[in-house]
Amino acid sequence: MDIQKLIDQIEQINSGLYQKDFLLTWEKSESALRRVLQVAEILREMRLQNISPKVYDSGLAVSIFRDNSTRTRFSYASAANLLGMEVQDMDEEKSQIAHGETVRETANMISFLTDFIGIRDDMYLGEGNKYMREVGAALDEGFEKGVLPSRPGIVNLQCDMDHPTQSMADLLHLKQQFGSLEELRGKKIVMSWAYSPSYGKPLSVPQGIIGLMSRFGMDITLAHPEGYGLIPEIVDIAKNNARNSNGSFKIVHSMEEAVKDADIVYPKSWAPFHIMQQRTELLKTGNKAGLDALEQTCLAENSKFKDWEYNDAMKKLTKSQDALYMHCLPADISGVSCKEGEVNGAVFEKYRIKTYHEAGFKPYIIAAMMFTNKFEHPAQILKKILERGTKRFGL
Repeated sequence: MDIQKLIDQIEQINSGLYQKDFLLTWEKSESALRRVLQVAEILREMRLQNISPKVYDSGLAVSIFRDNSTRTRFSYASAANLLGMEVQDMDEEKSQIAHGETVRETANMISFLTDFIGIRDDMYLGEGNKYMREVGAALDEGFEKGVLPSRPGIVNLQCDMDHPTQSMADLLHLKQQFGSLEELRGKKIVMSWAYSPSYGKPLSVPQGIIGLMSRFGMDITLAHPEGYGLIPEIVDIAKNNARNSNGSFKIVHSMEEAVKDADIVYPKSWAPFHIMQQRTELLKTGNKAGLDALEQTCLAENSKFKDWEYNDAMKKLTKSQDALYMHCLPADISGVSCKEGEVNGAVFEKYRIKTYHEAGFKPYIIAAMMFTNKFEHPAQILKKILERGTKRFGL
């Protein structure tokens, strides 16, 4: 790819990303989303061409993971390293939070020489995104009062509402697969619930997908059994986005109906909105017996829908019998990682490498979110990097 040509494409975009946290995709303009994608592509191409895009000689990127993570944790670390920063993972159990340290205090104490804070907080419905904003408000105060020399940017690494680094990586994957964002218009993407032998999976991935893909004129079908709905307000956002982009949005309660003539299928389990509400209250009060009882109830309910598995029979209903399969990983793979799950083992194996490519865009998306937060005119900085021509490795 011609890096200079890619840089020229973003030079005229006024994105409004400079010094702004990246918390929810639906809070960003379409031009902002396009700029992040384009910067991600440039950074990826620079690495492929052995060009170092380091813009930091020193600096810290702090990560706060309140839930387990493989892909996002390492993607955040890779993104920070790509730009020249070191990563410090904050272990809350080893911090003073257990002794009553407030969010205001913690946010400032970890930020004296910090440029970015990445946060994953998806366990508590109504709390994760709220926590990120509390951290942001504390950083604003710290910077305004002269405590912090600069205000670190915040990147949402998954909350209760959205998973923007995932959905943006998914969008870049689709752009690569279909050739351009314009080619996505009119394409049918199915965001479908799928059976899982576990419960309590966050709502943020399906919400992120419908909230973002609806911005680009796609025909979206959200499929799930009755009673497995998402946060209603976010479903409404997706509906409005679809109308504004001349796409479409509908909800069905049959996987077979949903996948018919689909171009893209994204089968992913999640816990129903009302269950996540109950789970959040039980987690807040530390009610282990209540959580155990809720889990058993939910697993019994899930087991009624074991036929919500993406398999060869479902695939044959898609457009040309070969829709693009997508997943945020790890997938519950029938006969591989579990007895019965989201996707048949043979079907997953066919698309396994493509899902790895899909995941591989995430480090560049996170790096692009950081880059566009740090530089008001990223094209100018990217040109200087290109002119500098420092090799990432070798002489």
